[in-house]
Amino acid sequence: MGKALIAWSGGKDSAWTLQRLRAAPGTEVAGLFTTVEEDSGRVAVHAVPGSLLEAQARAAGLPLHRIPIPRPCPNAVYEAAVAKFVEGAMRGGVTQLAFGDLFLEDIRRYRERQFAQSGLELLFPLWGEPTRPLAEEMIASGLRAWIVCVDLARVPRAWAGRRFDDDFLKQLPDTVDPCGERGEFHTFAFAGPMFRAPLSTRIGAVTERDGFAYADVASG
Repeated sequence: MGKALIAWSGGKDSAWTLQRLRAAPGTEVAGLFTTVEEDSGRVAVHAVPGSLLEAQARAAGLPLHRIPIPRPCPNAVYEAAVAKFVEGAMRGGVTQLAFGDLFLEDIRRYRERQFAQSGLELLFPLWGEPTRPLAEEMIASGLRAWIVCVDLARVPRAWAGRRFDDDFLKQLPDTVDPCGERGEFHTFAFAGPMFRAPLSTRIGAVTERDGFAYADVASG
């Protein structure tokens, strides 16, 4: 029986990775881990407050391990922080790391290089699946998420703060991946079969920064 930690952004792909691993034989999900910005406590890229990730973890019945990083964060600093965390996790019996990557070969190769000397087994439960059927499967299961970040060079600002649901999927142009795997959009999952109960959340202000639009998510 492997003992796994899941790389957790709070988004739909992380949540669905948890769902898949819990249904898979041979793996015990021991917890979630994420990098958060030291100054804000928010998740890098998604900009979701760390307190909401804690709420997700409680709803999933799992511990959340935060790895603080500076902003901006040089890659060497990021890798050192993650390596230090992983060393401690391995001493605690962790044997596997799981990621919600879908099809970007360069990202997967980077992760494989990053942990090549660790002795850990890397898991990619969603890898290579056609993304539209995958998105439809998530939604059909009851998974719901907010669109919390959009790349303004690729998609409209109005998408920030929308729900990831059937209506959203139906309106996607062919140029946008249904799971946003190329970075078109990022999500925060607030309901689904991986949680004991839905999280009570709401969307606040939408702001723009560095070519992205961010929808603030809050409890309530």
